[in-house]
Amino acid sequence: MLHPSYTDLMKLVNSEVETGEAPVVNSRYSIVLATSKRARQLIDGVQPLVKSKCPKPLSIAIEELSNSKIHILSEEEAAELEAKKAKEAQERAEEAESFLSFSEED
Repeated sequence: MLHPSYTDLMKLVNSEVETGEAPVVNSRYSIVLATSKRARQLIDGVQPLVKSKCPKPLSIAIEELSNSKIHILSEEEAAELEAKKAKEAQERAEEAESFLSFSEED
């Protein structure tokens, strides 16, 4: 059995939502997706944010979520984050391009 339960995790994640706003998590499926994505990051070598007795990446991800070390983003927040990352990548590319063109003139 999963401890904490899906219901407990959903309440925890949605506790940060202000009254009148849509909940971040509407189903167990959202919890499963979020924790599985985090487990994949752990498998790929990202360091855990909690010390866990269990070595399994999915268990660590659930523990991180239950300890509020990771957060599930709403669709709007995820889109904003992606746009910000894309903008930063574009700025870095432009900076690198200007540096290369400056170097070629020398």
